[in-house]
Amino acid sequence: MAQVEAVTERVVAAKPDEVFDALADYEGTRPKILSEHFSEYEVREGGDGEGTLVHWKLQATSKRIRDCLLEVSEPTDGELVEKDRNSSMVTTWTVTPAGEGRSRVVVSTVWNGAGGIGGFFEKTFAPKGLGRIYGAVLDNLAREVEKPAA
Repeated sequence: MAQVEAVTERVVAAKPDEVFDALADYEGTRPKILSEHFSEYEVREGGDGEGTLVHWKLQATSKRIRDCLLEVSEPTDGELVEKDRNSSMVTTWTVTPAGEGRSRVVVSTVWNGAGGIGGFFEKTFAPKGLGRIYGAVLDNLAREVEKPAA
């Protein structure tokens, strides 16, 4: 089994603390920014960052659906980690300053991939697909937190 990693990033025109707070808001903001690939969203414990337990189904392809039960932690400032209890998948959201009133948001997902030929295809195509999914989530996040010009 090889480790598979998908990384996506965006610069968002909002302050890092505002962006992080929006990402950590599993009750309000998070369900609004998810793409159509996510279903059955449910906060089971907490709802704001550290200590949250959240469930969703992620439909990566028409045939590939992951049932995710994620434990949320905040190991460092500006970092939100979602560990799936149902698999080896770990998604890390990192928010850092990117100039005046701007933030760089990096979402990185890693998991233990399949072996053999299936693993080759997973390692080749899954990161691109997941990148598109999280790209849409980051676009939605930007629309949610960016303030219109005065």
